[in-house]
Amino acid sequence: MKPPDRDPLEYARETVGRDPMARHLGIEVLEVREGFSRVALTLKPEHLNALGRAHGIAVFSVADQAMAVAANSLGVSALLLEVKLNYLNGASEGERLVAEARAVEVKRKIGLWSAEIRVEGRPELVAVCQGMSYHKA
Repeated sequence: MKPPDRDPLEYARETVGRDPMARHLGIEVLEVREGFSRVALTLKPEHLNALGRAHGIAVFSVADQAMAVAANSLGVSALLLEVKLNYLNGASEGERLVAEARAVEVKRKIGLWSAEIRVEGRPELVAVCQGMSYHKA
């Protein structure tokens, strides 16, 4: 389960960042650095709930993807084991959700990650997220 013998940032951006589900949802990788990523999703009608706001699945997916890309930027394959998400504000169709994920603490086999999700261009949080990763050495 180790990433191929190539640059870890390229692996995180190209392989993890463009996995089949992320492509299906329309999640884009904007930036990858060691232990950090920024991804975005422009909200379409299929990303909305019955009230016309960003569905929790869409918000969760962008947070999950940001943490997965960041966790896989360290040179070993990583899987998220647990995720906790707090929804704070809504977002509407046409708005762009941006999630930034960063390492809180990384050990040999596990890592703790945080993500903040905002509507692009706005300071208030849509959600905050914390995830635990397992690193396959």
